[in-house]
Amino acid sequence: MNGGEERIYGIHAVRRALEVAPQSAMQVWVRPPPHASAGLRAVLQLAERYGIPARTIERYRLTRLAGSSAHQGIVLSRRAAAPAPRLDELLAAAPASSASPLLLLALDGVQDPHNLGTCLRSAAGAEVDAVIVPRRRAVPVNATVRKVASGAAETVPVLAVPNLARAMRQCSAAGLQAIGLEPGASCALYTLDLRVPLVLALGGEHAGLRRLTRECCDRLVTIPLANGAESLNVGAAAAVALFEAVRQRRAG
Repeated sequence: MNGGEERIYGIHAVRRALEVAPQSAMQVWVRPPPHASAGLRAVLQLAERYGIPARTIERYRLTRLAGSSAHQGIVLSRRAAAPAPRLDELLAAAPASSASPLLLLALDGVQDPHNLGTCLRSAAGAEVDAVIVPRRRAVPVNATVRKVASGAAETVPVLAVPNLARAMRQCSAAGLQAIGLEPGASCALYTLDLRVPLVLALGGEHAGLRRLTRECCDRLVTIPLANGAESLNVGAAAAVALFEAVRQRRAG
């Protein structure tokens, strides 16, 4: 696969990719017709509508193309998506007086593609303006992430930045409040006003928020759990925090 091509697999991820950017699709590979589910047939009809060629191949070859056995019988090849806007462009385009204040999600070193995919899915549901991730020491938006995200990776801008702490400082300078989630913090998430322009920062699976990222936060908060309950993983914590912000904003 060359640098100008990427592959997406899974029924929901391929369907969403075709809906959002059919012009970038080049080829669809599928399992033989007897194995096609109703969902798979619907995606093939969508590909046919856009004139995208479909080729039938055996399951083992699909697995090789996808790099995973979880392809659900379909792999899409497309021209690589255009890069997301730069953070400074995003911040400059959002006036502070907007009726829909910015909501950003910063992920500090998430390593598991399933966790990143889950975070992107929650971000899409919460209408997050962008997800900020470090360019190094974090999983990229690969085919597994797109599969888990079920199409959310096609709709939520993911900004890979060289330095996450610097990006957090940019957000603060633009008037966003920086809130970091950390187990054991003295302040509970639900006590804050999340209706303001906001960047929510969550740490990776093992180390949590790194020191420099933590120091860039205006407040550190926790999600209160019942006594004895373990802390939530990053995917679950992101969903709780984002939809608390959504709840407050919709309640006015």
